[in-house]
Amino acid sequence: MNATTAILDFAAANHILPESTKAAALHLLGDTLAGGAAGAVSGEAQAMLSAVRGWGDGDDARLLGLSKRLPGPSAAWFNGFAVHCLEWDAVHEPAVVHAMSVVTAALLAAVDRQDGCDADEFLTALCVGVDIASGLGVAATGAMQFFRPATAGVIGAALAVARLDKLPSEKYANVMGLAYSQAAGTMQAHVEASIALPLQIANASRAAITAVDLAKAGMDGPHDALGGPFGYFKLFEPGDLTRYTESIGQRWLIEDVSIKPFPSGRASHGILGAIDDLLRDGSLDPMHVASVDVSAPPLIHRLVGRPYKIDMTPAYARLCLPFLVPLMLRDRIIDPRCFTAEEFANPDIVKLGGKVTVRIDDNPDHNALAPQKLAITMSDNNVIEHIITDNLGSPSAPMSDVQTQSKRDLARALASDDCDPRIFENPLAYATEPQ
Repeated sequence: MNATTAILDFAAANHILPESTKAAALHLLGDTLAGGAAGAVSGEAQAMLSAVRGWGDGDDARLLGLSKRLPGPSAAWFNGFAVHCLEWDAVHEPAVVHAMSVVTAALLAAVDRQDGCDADEFLTALCVGVDIASGLGVAATGAMQFFRPATAGVIGAALAVARLDKLPSEKYANVMGLAYSQAAGTMQAHVEASIALPLQIANASRAAITAVDLAKAGMDGPHDALGGPFGYFKLFEPGDLTRYTESIGQRWLIEDVSIKPFPSGRASHGILGAIDDLLRDGSLDPMHVASVDVSAPPLIHRLVGRPYKIDMTPAYARLCLPFLVPLMLRDRIIDPRCFTAEEFANPDIVKLGGKVTVRIDDNPDHNALAPQKLAITMSDNNVIEHIITDNLGSPSAPMSDVQTQSKRDLARALASDDCDPRIFENPLAYATEPQ
């Protein structure tokens, strides 16, 4: 059996989820829906919605957190954008894949077009999609050039939708090939901190639905989409698929997905979490911080080490440690409502932002998020040092119940007034029982 066949067989197999896997899926679903409901009312999402409304007729799928409806593919697009646009969505750190985002957005549209589905079938499809998207990231052996959450996400999401739609297993190779044929998204959007970044998640969410629709219509796709001479691991990035498939199904990868406590790039969370700890235990007085020095792996510098700009956009600010650190020191929270032109030009924030330095250490792993070293120099020249080995929200450093509730409360405060309350009170019912 080759590696691609192993993935297709896994996608179509009968699975009984362990209780720990179900618990992880439910927890992550609630987190993803909450963050998406908050993202749906952001200025970027509302601006993008005016374009999406023109993409065909129909109203068979819900928009996350809103009372509006659109055709399934367009709803998947919007929901994928909403989930990712605040940079608050869960990530499988070893894979560097926002594993829940594309899969959840696509499955929500699929459920709505069925007018509901069985809860266990939904959770299993979710876990399968997250596993495959994460597994493709685990198999990668080089630094990202294409945006892996979208390129790997579309394949995992398409197979998840195929499963939920009960497609015959012999069509799964076509679904994978058709999803791969629509895969897109590069790291240039991240380098420039462009709003095109969540658009790449949105595009993958819609493409997953489209791939299944095309397979249903009898279209075929390339069957060696991963390992062929022009397949995923030849064109998008180098990788060894057996790194995933040799143990596929032995442990559900959704249990290894990390939740993001802050609405900012995951690469910022080690530092922000460490500052939060120091503030909570009283060992750091934010009024007397003279400078902040971060020594971190190349990926951290690449993703969030960008310089402070007074004229930056909210998308840029979410990926800018020199802005995020002063905000955390001042507010002890990262609130999306502070991502405004007025705050970017705030003299106190600008001054402290200029004292934040992010340096590259000698870590040879281009996918590593840790370890990191934080050194805060106080006005009396005392230096507070902190070594970060686990990001807050990871399985090895889970958020407390209080921290989880704090995130859900902030998301609810940001969400629309007509948001379906089940998103926060019963997320599985919201996902599987359209109203």
